[in-house]
Amino acid sequence: MMGAMTIHRSHPFEPAREDRDALRRFRGRLASGVTLWTAGSGPEPAGGAWAGLTVSSMMVAAGEPARVLALLDPDSDVVGVLRDTGVATVQVLAWSHRQLAEMFAGTAPAPGGAFTHAGFEQTPWGPGLVDAPARLGVRLESEREVGWSVEVTCVVEHAEVSDADLGDEPLVHQRGRWWRIGTGA
Repeated sequence: MMGAMTIHRSHPFEPAREDRDALRRFRGRLASGVTLWTAGSGPEPAGGAWAGLTVSSMMVAAGEPARVLALLDPDSDVVGVLRDTGVATVQVLAWSHRQLAEMFAGTAPAPGGAFTHAGFEQTPWGPGLVDAPARLGVRLESEREVGWSVEVTCVVEHAEVSDADLGDEPLVHQRGRWWRIGTGA
């Protein structure tokens, strides 16, 4: 006889409330837009020449020139390629890109590599997501260790925003879930 299956409202491996990291819980309550940082050269991601990472810990500083500051995983491939090439493409992800965001975050399978699951084109700043609603071409200016991350400061050399895809909401991350702005879903 098979046992009954139960469905729980909470994650079965989540630590007890008193054992959870308060700083992590605080950070999880901050809604953040989701971007994809890509770097690399060549026409395709063959041989590890391209690298990418889903990033929500970043901000844009207006100015002449404008800058982008981000916290990146120091062990990620994109950090090494960014250091080697000195440039990257930063693209805003839309709700329709949530599976791609999971792949580049390393939390979902990506058979053949994450770059094979969407259209990318080579730009002067590295691979660019063809259907990104907005993207920047950036040049690495400086970096430093901050906590368990590498804070990179990049100068914005190119900015583009598509008017063609205004119906697709930006992807937002909060408390471990993807959200659409204004819909709560």
